[in-house]
Amino acid sequence: MTATPSEFRAAFPEFANKTTYPDAMVTYYAELANLTLNIERWGDFLTHGTYLFIAHYCALRAKAIADAAAGGIPGQSGVIASKSVSDVSVSFDTNASVEAGAGIYNSTTYGRELIKIARMVGIVAFV
Repeated sequence: MTATPSEFRAAFPEFANKTTYPDAMVTYYAELANLTLNIERWGDFLTHGTYLFIAHYCALRAKAIADAAAGGIPGQSGVIASKSVSDVSVSFDTNASVEAGAGIYNSTTYGRELIKIARMVGIVAFV
């Protein structure tokens, strides 16, 4: 099952911006998901798993592009525990939202959900 950009965007409308998430990007990750997610293992979860896979990687790619455009280093990711700007500071309990052993998939909510479903369908080591 290779998802089309329009099918993906209908399920995940937050990716509707074709400038930030061009069709070529969505198609690339749809094809990668098609190679990665085994239909026999994923069964009825395959479509949703495919969309989560696409969403996770598109979110990471869009962040890398934005970081590079702002003069930063693309590809740096991770869960931010705290941040300060001037006199304002904010911290988060990252343990509450991190999936143990999920590696890079903890970088997005889509990746965390993908890992949860992967574990439900019996994929122990997805990362």
